[in-house]
Amino acid sequence: MYKLMEQVHPRFSETDALGHINNTVVPVWFEAARTPIFKIFTPNLDPKQWKLIIAKIEVEFKGELFYGEEVEIRTGIERIGNSSYVIVQEAWQGGRACAVGKTIMVRYSFADKSAVSLSEEERAGLSTFLI
Repeated sequence: MYKLMEQVHPRFSETDALGHINNTVVPVWFEAARTPIFKIFTPNLDPKQWKLIIAKIEVEFKGELFYGEEVEIRTGIERIGNSSYVIVQEAWQGGRACAVGKTIMVRYSFADKSAVSLSEEERAGLSTFLI
């Protein structure tokens, strides 16, 4: 189902006072797992050539995540629009989905300060990750 899978090894510094992985960490893990999708637009990941902005991020926490046990980040594309696309992600630990997220990304011209239609090449690249 999900096209991209990445293993994360939680660091002790990512825990909070309650001993859980801090809720600010999961969006960072999700962003890191989106790198193969970012490379469709900027293969060398050079920020000066960046072509994307985030329009919306949602993360729903369904269970606790803990230090000392690997987390699997599952990533796929849910929908491709005219100038935007929706990435869906899940963080799995111990056989259960502990966090699920959606990110709306927009193809963007920083010079014009406006959305840009996705090219056919970009659509094809995104399509390889459709779930």
